[in-house]
Amino acid sequence: MKPTGTDPRILSLAAEVAKSPEHNVPVILLKLKEILNNTPLGSSELKKIKQDIYCYDLVQYCLLVLSQDCSRIQGSWTTISQLTQILSHCCVGLEPGEDAEEFYNELLPSAAENFLILGRQLQTCFINAAKGEEKDKLLHFFQIVTDSLFWLLGGHVQLIQNVLQSDHFLLLLQTDNVQIGSTVMTMVQNILQINSGDLLRIEGKTLHSILDEVVFKLLSTPSPVLRSTATKLLLLMAESHQEILILLRPSACYKGLRNLLNKQEPGTEFSQELRQLIGLLSPKVYQGVEEQKLHQAACLIQAYWKGFQTRKRLKKLPSAVITLQRSFRAKRTKILLKLNRQKEEENRRLQLQLQRQRAMRLYRELRLSMLEIVHPGQVEKHNREIEEKSALIIQKHWRGYRERKNFRQQRPSITEYKAAVTLQRATLKFLAKCRKKKKLFAPWQELRELTDARRVELKQQVDDYVRRHPSSQMSDVTSKELHSQAQQQLQYYFMGRALEERTQQHREALMAQISTNIEQLMKAPSLKEAEGQEPELFLSRSRPVAAKAKHAHLTTLKHMQAPWWKKLGEEAGEEVDIPKDELSVELGTLFIGGTKPP
Repeated sequence: MKPTGTDPRILSLAAEVAKSPEHNVPVILLKLKEILNNTPLGSSELKKIKQDIYCYDLVQYCLLVLSQDCSRIQGSWTTISQLTQILSHCCVGLEPGEDAEEFYNELLPSAAENFLILGRQLQTCFINAAKGEEKDKLLHFFQIVTDSLFWLLGGHVQLIQNVLQSDHFLLLLQTDNVQIGSTVMTMVQNILQINSGDLLRIEGKTLHSILDEVVFKLLSTPSPVLRSTATKLLLLMAESHQEILILLRPSACYKGLRNLLNKQEPGTEFSQELRQLIGLLSPKVYQGVEEQKLHQAACLIQAYWKGFQTRKRLKKLPSAVITLQRSFRAKRTKILLKLNRQKEEENRRLQLQLQRQRAMRLYRELRLSMLEIVHPGQVEKHNREIEEKSALIIQKHWRGYRERKNFRQQRPSITEYKAAVTLQRATLKFLAKCRKKKKLFAPWQELRELTDARRVELKQQVDDYVRRHPSSQMSDVTSKELHSQAQQQLQYYFMGRALEERTQQHREALMAQISTNIEQLMKAPSLKEAEGQEPELFLSRSRPVAAKAKHAHLTTLKHMQAPWWKKLGEEAGEEVDIPKDELSVELGTLFIGGTKPP
């Protein structure tokens, strides 16, 4: 999408580039330099012009021109050097907008790579040049290209790692020419001053190659300018990164580097930097660096460990808070339950006192009313009857209390006795089954070996029996029918035995159920003391028993609700007839233990 309000100079230049032939495009693109120079630096107008140049693909045209052969371009290296300046100035401070991914991932790396390729070509031309004036011009163009590359890297520091890892950069650094080598190392020094962290992000092999070349130029080059530049670069690298200093000190590749540096001529221009580098390579400094590195490693380990412990405590904190809240709430619930029980006991005690007072008051009122009704001559008789009834009631309650107490005392022994009986029954049943299995599966074990005398005696008995009971000859059909009858009778016998066994098992299960019900009834409290689900123990799983209990209950209720004149002449154990319809209706709603409700 083309931007609105585009500078007319950019529009005319883009139209001219589109219409012109290919060999005139580089010269036309040089007009961008005049447009950029006439615009104030850092202004919004300059940003807008750069966006217009990028949107109309003039930056891509510059990149394509730089990738062509320099001999085919008008103005040769002069045009190329100016185009590198234009390209670097256009890319720095540019906001690509929607095409940001293409700009940062494709255009910028290709631009940096083209700059390095141009530097390699200028290096080759400079070495092959014979005249001094031509070498000066080529050196000037090489410095312009390196300055453009440095300007591009200063605006986009993410390209530094790509440049340092490039093979063209290593070839530029490995030159033997003093001027080219000094210019390249100066550029590297400026790059590291911008961002030295990318030096450790490159591959180890490339880093060793850069260090080897810098150390080689420092020790083997006779030029003081190149040695001074190499010393400053190596000092900057060692001061910026302790890893490089550690790599220079004990490594076998650089063994004896400090001794060789001590042999350099004193009093040179770079003697101060040289002394600083020698001081950094001394054992004391190296030991201090090692100690500092160990200290940093220890601090890092402690930080990780403390962080782990803190995170672990933070993870456990919610569960600890939940546990504390749970224990507090449980304790508070227990206290509240205890207070409620105390209140209930007090209320129950007060209610009992009130009931006793009401009963005493009612008893006295009844006694006064009876004294008013009864004839004075029969008052003593009436009082005696009341005393006898009271004595009987007291005796009944006392005997019931005593029997219940004795039963509670005997309940453990009864339980133990029943448990022993149950164990004995199960043991005897198990032993009987074992003996039965032995008899069924091993009948031959009971046979004994026959002696010769016993064998002769048995043979004589068989002969006598055969002589007395001569066998009648039977046909095959008769024998087969007799055999089939015997098989049928044997089958009936086994089927009946299986049925008897199932009947016996059912009978034993019913006996065990009855004993269990009796045991539960014996252990169950009285109906007055029953709480919760304890009354369910009085329910029976047998429908006949439940029906009989319901019938007896209804009989008792009918007898109790009947008027007094109907009870005259009846005995205590006499049953009352109940209609079957009423009984069936009541039994329809009866709960039978062990069955599901409809």
